[in-house]
Amino acid sequence: MTPAHILATARPYSLFLSRLLDNHLLDQNKLFPWLERRLKLEDFHGFANWSKLQAGENEAELKRQLRLLRRYVIAHIMARDLARVSDLQEVTTTITHLADFTINIAEQYAHAYYAGLYGEPIGAHSNSFQRLSIVGMGKMGGYELNVSSDIDLIFVFPEAGDTNGKRQKSNQEFFTKVGQKIISLLNDITGDGQVFRVDMRLRPDGDAGALVINETALEQYLIQQGREWERYAWTKARLVTDYPNHIAALVRPFVYRKYLDFNAYDAMRNLHQQIQREVTRKGMADNIKLGAGGIREVEFIAQIFQLIRGGQIRSLQLKGTQETLHALQEQGMLSAENVDILLQAYHFLRDTEHRLQYWDDQQTQMLPAGTEQQQMLAKSMGYADYEYYLFALNQHRCAVNQIFNAIFTEPDDKAKAQDPDMVRVWQVDSDSEEKTSLLTAHGFNAQNVIQRLQQLHHGSQYRQLSSSAQQRFDDMIPSVLSVAARYPQPDTTLTRLLDFVETIARRSSYLAFMHEHPEALDKLAGLMSQSSWVATYLQRHPVLLDELLSNELMRKDTDWTVHAQELTNLLDDCHDDVEAQMDVLRRFQHAWTFRLAVQDLAGLWTVEGLSDQLSALADLIIQNALNRVWAQLPRRHTETPHFAVIGYGKLGGKELGYTSDLDLVYVFDDNHPDAIDTYTRLARRLTSWLTVPTGAGTLYDIDLRLRPNGDSGFTVTHIQAFERYERESAWTWEHQALTRARFIGGDSNVGIRFDGIRSEILCRKRDTVLLRNEIIAMREKMFPTHPHVDTNVKYARGGVVDVEFIVQYLILAHAHQYPQLLNNYGNIALLSIAAELGLVDSFMAEGSRMAYRYYRQQQHNTRLRDAVNTNIDATLLANYHVVKQLWTQVFGVKPKE
Repeated sequence: MTPAHILATARPYSLFLSRLLDNHLLDQNKLFPWLERRLKLEDFHGFANWSKLQAGENEAELKRQLRLLRRYVIAHIMARDLARVSDLQEVTTTITHLADFTINIAEQYAHAYYAGLYGEPIGAHSNSFQRLSIVGMGKMGGYELNVSSDIDLIFVFPEAGDTNGKRQKSNQEFFTKVGQKIISLLNDITGDGQVFRVDMRLRPDGDAGALVINETALEQYLIQQGREWERYAWTKARLVTDYPNHIAALVRPFVYRKYLDFNAYDAMRNLHQQIQREVTRKGMADNIKLGAGGIREVEFIAQIFQLIRGGQIRSLQLKGTQETLHALQEQGMLSAENVDILLQAYHFLRDTEHRLQYWDDQQTQMLPAGTEQQQMLAKSMGYADYEYYLFALNQHRCAVNQIFNAIFTEPDDKAKAQDPDMVRVWQVDSDSEEKTSLLTAHGFNAQNVIQRLQQLHHGSQYRQLSSSAQQRFDDMIPSVLSVAARYPQPDTTLTRLLDFVETIARRSSYLAFMHEHPEALDKLAGLMSQSSWVATYLQRHPVLLDELLSNELMRKDTDWTVHAQELTNLLDDCHDDVEAQMDVLRRFQHAWTFRLAVQDLAGLWTVEGLSDQLSALADLIIQNALNRVWAQLPRRHTETPHFAVIGYGKLGGKELGYTSDLDLVYVFDDNHPDAIDTYTRLARRLTSWLTVPTGAGTLYDIDLRLRPNGDSGFTVTHIQAFERYERESAWTWEHQALTRARFIGGDSNVGIRFDGIRSEILCRKRDTVLLRNEIIAMREKMFPTHPHVDTNVKYARGGVVDVEFIVQYLILAHAHQYPQLLNNYGNIALLSIAAELGLVDSFMAEGSRMAYRYYRQQQHNTRLRDAVNTNIDATLLANYHVVKQLWTQVFGVKPKE
């Protein structure tokens, strides 16, 4: 389209644009080149000689040029949008860039003006020059302005102090004058109109507060007085000026809580209800912003997830509604279908909003009452008449409102769903005999339960709850009693549930979660009825409650390449915040451990399969921790660390359980003079990252005693020293340990070097008689500290340790002939390989394989499924017998009992 055609197409739909053209208030030589393309900031800079205007004393002319610029930009936006040669992003971005530009021009002029009168403001503590930071809120912050928007601003300066001029002013006074001047330059209505209406009511204490505030006062306000609706407002806060400040760092913890903040539901509901009451009172059902299914509901949907989860998922800490919706889809928090519905509706509603405002350059979101404007609106939106347009509009609004209600509607009244018997049991003033009778009828030990409930009622923790939290607690306990009664061991299940409820009551957000998602309680009870370990794990990490609602909870997923990228993205979002990165690692590991445990309880994993997943998870955590520690390590002599983490024991053999220690050895291959110092610091920090508790909990217990010379050895070992030690000084038991060692993470070249050393050592030809005697002696040394008891499948004769010693012997004795034994496949697979090679009797090998799998399942059950001890039965004794037979065949002597 030519510029003339664009104007001709747009004109009928805007009285305002027509007036500008009819009254020759637009120079076509200026406007036509703009209409051919999307505007950039350079166009604003070239519109007038801003430097000259700012340096001069003619404030009136500066005001005039700012208003003329606005006139041309608005004409450009209206014409291109109405002619359908632009899109929503161009419209909102262009007007927001105009706001940014004019604010900065105004700030620069105002600062220079008052600095000329009073001198430069100086910080009392930093003794540095100060500038006013201007924060854009709402649509301004999200690059979402419309042509008639107010701009919501907050003025913040760094610190208290005074100006350095002869006519001294405090920084507060100075910046108040600067702020007032900025508002005047933009907001005053002159013969040329105004640039933007400036709204300052979102500042601390609103109209009653100071016009400007320093950073310390802002932080204190947010901590002490900040309200929930202000958290919502600050999600879109964006710095418009570019002066040094700490605003983002002090605002982030106020807006984005470290934990999942389900209290945000109530806050957003209350705000929405206030808006709806106002809509009803003023008869604004036809308001496409505030009415049901309007723009505000789309924004609320995006922002509720930001407020709840943004503290943990930094990729949700976005300003714009559309980008936030896309991020929610990427995170799996909203379905692709719903995001598509919301985005289509958002575009339709925003396009409508703009056309309503284009009509006469007025800030309105009300559908027109006049027939002419109705028809023009419909045609500008691409519809033949207003009735068809309204049909499309209502479809979008209904779709938005349906999604909004699914997310925000208050959960069903719990009282209707609760067992009235259990409600009476929880009530303090109900009859004690009746309580006993009711609890007994539901299968509980009534006396114990009544005592526990009384302790809850009269405990200081319950009394200190807020009224809303106490109500949620009162709603929850009868439901807890009811759901526990449905399981085979109701007392055990109830005890675990009540322990958990007491834990989460300390943070009302988790009570809010249970209030919002009552369906989670049944899943919770099902898990806790089966496993004390899961119950304790959830007590330590209640943030995992959210996992109960995940569609991924029961999906077996072994694509760790994808999850590695997910973890990398989460860590990248933290930038250089060490504590945040450590928390991300912990939350990621906890979530996956919990997911695997839930699937395990459901019978979806074999023991070997589960161990593979837990081992892959540990590998991933170690590699990512290593990368981040190295990136932040000071005084590095090389860009790439020539350093490797080696896993031994259960990690090396990929046989990790839920609570296994990680046996690690750190090696490096670097001859720089600073290498030992650099890698020692790296190793210590890495160990700290993996072990130190943070607000998100702990990761792993690390055991470094398998390194050369054990506790007396260096934390890190040069690969040559490691090789020399293994060749010349290592004990047989250390070579046994080497059979289960593997490269975990770090420099792959160092890992290759380690693999070569391991192969050489394990393939050494040994005196088999001497080797047998040493391994037998090593096994017998265990008896004083770990006596063989049949109920302990690890140390019993014919148990786990005996199988491991047999496999280790076979590797050390025969790997020089059969290098396939070096493959770190785990004991079960290696027994099969040994049988195929004819090293052991195939029948006994298969029996020992089955026994080893059985032992691991028994160990697993004692950890996960509440089995205190292994029952001594015929199956167990038969397994012990076959392993002892294999021991006799391999070592030539019967195992000592």
